[in-house]
Amino acid sequence: MGKATKKQKETRAKVTANKAYTLSEASVLVKEISNMKFDASIDLAIRLGVDPRKADQMVRGVVTLPHGTGKDVKVLALVTPDKEADAKAAGADYVGLDEYLQKIKGGWTDVDVIVTMPSVMGKLGPLGRILGPRGLMPNPKTGTVTMDVAKAVSAVKAGKIDFKVDKTGIVHAAIGKASFDAKKIEENANELLQTVFKLKPVTAKGIYVKSIFMSSTMSPSIAIETKTD
Repeated sequence: MGKATKKQKETRAKVTANKAYTLSEASVLVKEISNMKFDASIDLAIRLGVDPRKADQMVRGVVTLPHGTGKDVKVLALVTPDKEADAKAAGADYVGLDEYLQKIKGGWTDVDVIVTMPSVMGKLGPLGRILGPRGLMPNPKTGTVTMDVAKAVSAVKAGKIDFKVDKTGIVHAAIGKASFDAKKIEENANELLQTVFKLKPVTAKGIYVKSIFMSSTMSPSIAIETKTD
């Protein structure tokens, strides 16, 4: 691993080691240490005291960030012809069915979210090995399998994200961009955190939220006070 540059050292010096910042402080600081030439993504990593191997401790949910993610989310609506106009009007980037199923079968996955209808899920089953690993398989629990396709597409475009704890017990989520003002970063982060707090499994023992870190692309991580007990 190469030596840190002067700029990297200066950036790291702004983050006090072993200090847990308030969410407000972290939201200001993360902008100060985001020195990329592009609009860096702001992320949260929430380590939970759960065992993801147990079904009753799988923390998973959806949240609509009040200020969106700052990302232009590409949405594919896999729908029957009678729903195509609604999906297009709601802002779906790609709309159709069989032609897109064939494209996915061929390896095409150039989208961020797929929204579909219950009647179409049977056709998606064989594509699970392609969509599953990429987190693209629609799921009723996240609102991406529904008869109200237009509403689902609009929600995704407005900033709705889904999240779940990974096998190491951490929830990772992008909650904005470095170009957001600090208050918007704070409010988006708080919306996600409050949602995760409410999803505490009744079978989870001990400390639920072990740590929270905020960072931007390639920046140092900022520890945030948990205060959830």
